[in-house]
Amino acid sequence: MTKIKSAKITIGISIGDPNGIGLEVVLKTLVDNRILELFTPVLFGSKKLILGQTKELHLQDLRFNFIQSVADVKSAQINVISVCDEAFTSSFGKEASAAGRIAFESLQAATASLKLKEIDALVTAPIHKKAIQSDAFEFPGHTEYLQDADGATDSLMLMLSDSARIGVVTGHMPLNEVGSKLTSELILAKISILNKSLKEDFNIRKPRIAVMGLNPHAGDNGLLGKEEQDVIIPAINQAKSIGTLVFGPYAADGFFGSSTYTQFDGILAMYHDQGLIPAKTFSFGSGVNFTAGLSFVRTSPDHGTAFEIAGKGEANEGSFRTAIYKAIELTKNRELNLELAAGAMVVNKSRN
Repeated sequence: MTKIKSAKITIGISIGDPNGIGLEVVLKTLVDNRILELFTPVLFGSKKLILGQTKELHLQDLRFNFIQSVADVKSAQINVISVCDEAFTSSFGKEASAAGRIAFESLQAATASLKLKEIDALVTAPIHKKAIQSDAFEFPGHTEYLQDADGATDSLMLMLSDSARIGVVTGHMPLNEVGSKLTSELILAKISILNKSLKEDFNIRKPRIAVMGLNPHAGDNGLLGKEEQDVIIPAINQAKSIGTLVFGPYAADGFFGSSTYTQFDGILAMYHDQGLIPAKTFSFGSGVNFTAGLSFVRTSPDHGTAFEIAGKGEANEGSFRTAIYKAIELTKNRELNLELAAGAMVVNKSRN
């Protein structure tokens, strides 16, 4: 069932691993009911679990609309659809397959609703990547699962902050495998996704993209590695040949250590930590992870399950709140670009 279109965006929320801080940051975000003026939330979880954590966190002022389906969603209320095992009880700070199953059931239900266009966007609370593994979930993380669910050929993990937008060519993989996985085709594909997303999701007409090198000093003309000359530069040149404003490869230490990064709309790092270390340095606790390249909008906070503080009421909800705001912004940008494209088609047809 497709939801009835309204001015207010409906956002699905998966609750993440219930033994971590995911549900805590979700609930803390929704405590100030003024946020409900901006969007309509739909939590995919368990009535018992949500009421239990609400009580433990002393957030009894929260009021929920427990419903059976998205058809019953009410605006200006916190809607909850029970899709998980109601018998489950959290054991904060502990890795458990039962908790991983809850996280998967929530994510699976939210993703299904998203694909049916019952909701406009998805914001995911953190999962424990080991606990969630099962025959039904054999992915390194959210990004890969959502790409598969969307049927997309590729996607891009893009970390967002006020300082930079940083994507990574290779995501959740061991560092010793990165070099062998890099190809000019892969890098070109990620440049293309980033360029398209900057235009359609962020309304940047002519985005400037910086590409990092892999090796220290970007290979130092082949002295410290050949990947720049053999793989990265050919991809950059090919992207330039089709009109993309792409530059590099840059040595990552000097690039992020200076103000050079401020001159670009998007940055493409070669591997996970090369991109995420500066991203989290810029904005830890307020940054957002966005999966670019999918047919739908998905964001998440920039932190994990934080087992060490789970259940203590100490989690900061700032990043999750920002992920909500960013999901609203990106969804509206996409809708605007679709309307503009449709209008342009009408104009072109009338001219012909």
